[in-house]
Amino acid sequence: MSENFSFQNSVVLNAVSAVYLKSSRSFLPSKMLSMIISPHYITVAFYLTFSKLLKKTLITLPNYYNLCNWEFLEDGKMKYEDFAKDYDPLNVTEKETISYLREIFEYHFENTPYWKRLRDRVDLDEIFEGKLEEIFGKIFNSNLAVSEDHLRDNWLDFLPQGYDGRVRFYQSSGTTRERSILHWDYEYMKLLVKYLKASLDEIYRLSEIYEENKMRALTGGPYGWYQEEVSELVWSYGGMLYFIGLETDGIKRELEEKGINHVLRTKYDPFVKYTKKVLEKDPINFVRTIPQFLDLYLSRKEDILTIIFSGVSLNIDAIELAEEKFPNSLVVPFYGYYGFGDNVGIVKNEEIVYFPNYPFTIIFPLKATPDGYTVVKKGERGKMGLIIARPELLIVKIEDNHITRAKREKPFKWEGFANPKREGY
Repeated sequence: MSENFSFQNSVVLNAVSAVYLKSSRSFLPSKMLSMIISPHYITVAFYLTFSKLLKKTLITLPNYYNLCNWEFLEDGKMKYEDFAKDYDPLNVTEKETISYLREIFEYHFENTPYWKRLRDRVDLDEIFEGKLEEIFGKIFNSNLAVSEDHLRDNWLDFLPQGYDGRVRFYQSSGTTRERSILHWDYEYMKLLVKYLKASLDEIYRLSEIYEENKMRALTGGPYGWYQEEVSELVWSYGGMLYFIGLETDGIKRELEEKGINHVLRTKYDPFVKYTKKVLEKDPINFVRTIPQFLDLYLSRKEDILTIIFSGVSLNIDAIELAEEKFPNSLVVPFYGYYGFGDNVGIVKNEEIVYFPNYPFTIIFPLKATPDGYTVVKKGERGKMGLIIARPELLIVKIEDNHITRAKREKPFKWEGFANPKREGY
């Protein structure tokens, strides 16, 4: 063998060995690995066939490794920082998602009270075979879904024992049902905003819009994750934010039964007062709101460049009406949930399609069959199956919402869900 050949092999072997020794599971069969790390078995034929594959793999291996293999510390804790620096929110592959999801399940089955009680009932090796859609179905058919009532009363069961991090407990908005509580590590908030900004810049070119126009934002909403997420998002554009807090318990039902004028007059008079005051003094150009509050911002319809919309009443008609009333504005749909924050939406073929922030949030519509749950075909509707998978939190849940399974759309590498509608609304 030439010196160059030996050197190339040594580089390849060292890289493979390092990855193998550092990872909790090898991405190569053990027999093949033993051949690679033993120089006696390296042949010219092996080099010609295998080194090309490794060369291609190792180009992306650092990012793939950081995404798929959290570094376990000696005390069994997970660290966000080992992963965050290489997280590319628009370039998460299915393979990476599956590997990441497996690591999260293993960690919580060892460290989280609720999941520790279930770990002997399931075989993760069996579950994590096949494509993501198959794995998703097997997770729900393994009786791992938690009920809303259990989660509402036993939220502490879902915090890993001895978890280190900047943890905060957030409440759901309570707009349609009794409030629930879940926890976030603030490092997740940073990664969520990274996904939001990357999506908004790629799809809606927000960075270009606010490069020439300093973002001056105004929103009203519940305290908690909503306030912190919109704050971090505005600051990521170098903007300034007015936030007016709102009590949202039961508001959706009240809006439907009594109308927007009654609600604004009896419940939200301070919100209306201070919103008008801000709009009189400051040329607001970014608004986060719900369709029912849209007319409050008409005095600045020439200045407002972006309207972020969310809420169960959000539909195509509401978006078209906003575009008509605010001709200079981009109207961007968001889907919000207290366990994972906001997902960005795209209007496509008269539908609003939302794309979760993989690999932390995975959503497919499910239907019940005699053999258990199955993921519906593209274009069909089913109940929202939800997996929230993070170091500080693992939730498997079937929501009351019905959603349509939607195909992939650029810039995302995964499928979305369309037209969510909650039962009774």
